[in-house]
Amino acid sequence: MCAYVLVAEDDQKQAELARRYLEREGHEVVVVADGRAALEQIRQRPPALLVLDVMMPKVDGLDVCRILRRESDLPVLMLTARSTEDDLLLGLDLGADDYMTKPYSPRELVARARSLLRRVQRTHTDPVLRVGAVHVDPVRHEVRSDGRLIDCTPGEFQLLQAMAAQPARAFTRDQLLGYLHGFDRYITNRTVDVHVMNLRRKIEPNPRKPARLVTVYGVGYKLVEESPRVA
Repeated sequence: MCAYVLVAEDDQKQAELARRYLEREGHEVVVVADGRAALEQIRQRPPALLVLDVMMPKVDGLDVCRILRRESDLPVLMLTARSTEDDLLLGLDLGADDYMTKPYSPRELVARARSLLRRVQRTHTDPVLRVGAVHVDPVRHEVRSDGRLIDCTPGEFQLLQAMAAQPARAFTRDQLLGYLHGFDRYITNRTVDVHVMNLRRKIEPNPRKPARLVTVYGVGYKLVEESPRVA
């Protein structure tokens, strides 16, 4: 089974070793050296498997895994020099599908990758989240409103995807802020309001009278098919 595999590893020797052995198996392999680059690469082109080192600069592997599990079921094989049971359980609790401690055998890495790819192979008939005229595609990282392709920042996309996954649910600002960690460099209490204002300009027929991304007074915001009231 040949697949596109992303390796996120800041140790150049380890990364090249993993690349070499995975390519021998017939996989297409892309290597990145930090967590932020891994997230960007995944959003541009989702791989079939992520081989993820825990200790990385910018965004560490645990945070990468935490962020990914909010938006994707991408299989993750986690690599770490930490070998305690608590570290193992933490990685698995965050959504890693498998876990290897360093130093590891490259042949075992290939075997585990093969097993993961076989295990998670499934058919997604329609991954698009639809809330009325607003459609969010997590795989292609696209948003459409009334059929028009909408240009969103990573933070805007993350908020919209979170709300589209649970339409009509009222999210507090604090809950929505949680989806922005790792995406927005500077986060303040006003960050969510600014994103909502910008999203309304993009997805609402009349941004001054929002009927899709509406305010829940005293709580926060929700995404609905239509609203009987003006927010």
